[in-house]
Amino acid sequence: MVDGPRDVTLSGLTEPEAKEFHSIFMTSFILFVVIAVIAHILAWMWRPWLPGPGGYKTAFESMHHVASFALSYLS
Repeated sequence: MVDGPRDVTLSGLTEPEAKEFHSIFMTSFILFVVIAVIAHILAWMWRPWLPGPGGYKTAFESMHHVASFALSYLS
């Protein structure tokens, strides 16, 4: 039984329901992007996608510099 007419949008949600869904969606999307960015940074620190002219050997030697820069940026 319906208590009365509802202001329903095209999606079938009321305005408060749509705002709640949007809030949950945006929070989970931002969390996913943050985790993906951290994973990409860690993967790049482990094995850079584009090594320098000396190949991966010089890239691994400079990893300490990159790690210290990343940690100082996060602090």
